[in-house]
Amino acid sequence: MQEEEVLGKAYDARLMRRLIKYLKPYRWHVALGIVLSLMVSAMEAVRPYFTKIAVDTNIVQGDKQGLLVTMAFFLAIMIVRGFIQYANAYLTQWIGQRTIFDLRMEVFRHLQNLSLKFYDRNPIGRLITRVTNDVEVLNEMFSSGIVMVFSDVFTIAGIFYFMFTMNWKLALVTLSVLPFLFYGTFLFRRKARETYRDVRIQIARINTFMQEHITGMLVDQIFNREKKSYAKFSDINASHRDANIRSIFYYAVFYPGVDLIGAVAVGLIIWYAGRNALEGAVSVGTVMAFVQFNEMFWRPIRDLSEKYNILQTAMASSERLFQLLDDRTVLQVPQTPVPLTDVRGDIEFRNVSFTYAPPGNNDHEPAWILKNISFTIQQGQSIAIVGHTGAGKTTIINLLSRFYDIQQGEIFIDGINIQNVDPKELRRHIAVVLQDVFLFSGDIQNNIHLGNESIPPERVRAAARMVGAHRFIEALPDGYAAEVKERGSTLSVGQKQLLSFARALAFNPRILILDEATSSVDTETEQLIQHAIKKMLEGRTSIVIAHRLSTIQSADKIIVLHKGEIREMGNHQELLAQNGIYRKLYELQYKDQEIKAN
Repeated sequence: MQEEEVLGKAYDARLMRRLIKYLKPYRWHVALGIVLSLMVSAMEAVRPYFTKIAVDTNIVQGDKQGLLVTMAFFLAIMIVRGFIQYANAYLTQWIGQRTIFDLRMEVFRHLQNLSLKFYDRNPIGRLITRVTNDVEVLNEMFSSGIVMVFSDVFTIAGIFYFMFTMNWKLALVTLSVLPFLFYGTFLFRRKARETYRDVRIQIARINTFMQEHITGMLVDQIFNREKKSYAKFSDINASHRDANIRSIFYYAVFYPGVDLIGAVAVGLIIWYAGRNALEGAVSVGTVMAFVQFNEMFWRPIRDLSEKYNILQTAMASSERLFQLLDDRTVLQVPQTPVPLTDVRGDIEFRNVSFTYAPPGNNDHEPAWILKNISFTIQQGQSIAIVGHTGAGKTTIINLLSRFYDIQQGEIFIDGINIQNVDPKELRRHIAVVLQDVFLFSGDIQNNIHLGNESIPPERVRAAARMVGAHRFIEALPDGYAAEVKERGSTLSVGQKQLLSFARALAFNPRILILDEATSSVDTETEQLIQHAIKKMLEGRTSIVIAHRLSTIQSADKIIVLHKGEIREMGNHQELLAQNGIYRKLYELQYKDQEIKAN
């Protein structure tokens, strides 16, 4: 977490060049924004000049008509300035929102293309922070940083111009306090940088804690851990509060300090200009104009200090975002992928070895999850894979679906190496039903066809009827249009499992994979599903992973895995006759069933 929140440079030219690329589609809007900023700054800087004319020319000479004309011009310029300032503010916010929309879409698209290996090593809360908090920080820079900084710079330049044009000696007296301002700004930036880093670390701790404990709220409540979790969150929240208070302290000191320096400058103006005015060297209008210039000068100075903080946070956020966008943990898609047409469903694993986390050097043997796995499945065959937890059963289906790339060996479908196939094309012909069913927010029908417009409502209902889900769906208030809450929280585990079967059947795959698909349902529902599975498997190649050996006795072939290796292979009767691992598993479950029956 500490490494995540390291700020890096306050300005990084390399990162800035990459950020500017996102403004390229809106370069003409940016140019217009800069022009409007220049106009607003010029009109802002000219205000004290009207005061000098009104006092030194119109009032001194008693020219009432001239004073009226001067005020009319001044009012007209301020009205025009107001309209231009409105247009500029709207334009800069429009640029920021458009740019951030493009950036957020790019990040989400990149996340979709990353392989599961990436998600194995990156917490979900951190990725959500990237798409939300870090992107929003850049929105502030794009909307009120890059363009609006020109307004502040132009305003300061305009004030300098008019001050030195009117009276260069008085201008030097006015600006004599700048060294104190620069020193104060330097101290503020250094302290604010440290406190900002602390605040970011504490925000990250809060996000991580909230994500973990909201997801695990059921465990907290079951084991009565609410008070302990509350106390821990209170500590984390207090650290965040204290870090913010420290940050506020430096802001509370800096801005009054700037105002104090400005007041000192006003005193110098009155002292120097007043003495010279008595001698006739400086006009009263000039003194009044310089007082106004002095008040106007400190506002953009404060704004630039704020822009520095925006720039600093933007550099930190952009570095994390670009680190994510530069991650190339993706499956390699062949330049000329082999098409999968008229898939029959022949599958072959040939000397496949795989590890999730190979070491970075050759000093240690990789921790192989699968070791030299070889087997074949003919079109329409049903095979089952059994073994203890951690034997590598689920890894086999992950490799067949090419969620991971193997380190050794080859996997073929219809004689075609899946490394030469586009993963998206490959997965069109494979459906996986998992034990842990994930449902999206929406309605029942959408969770079955998943937005695939080629699947008509009739096919959705037919799939639901075949797996026995139609009965409970029709009992819902809105039927297939019934709302599904986040993660399907309003449905039972068995109902969600039935929907996953209907989903797989609706896509009509040539290869069907069932990974502990009936372990979360009751006996009656399991019987319905087993009847539906027989219909689903007709004409399809299927792989069934199950702990309940009673559900796979009719499989054409059973593969027994042990510590990543195939130890036994055959049908139910053949494996029982071998008196090996399978028989021990079968007898163990049979005894368990006898105990439960008694």
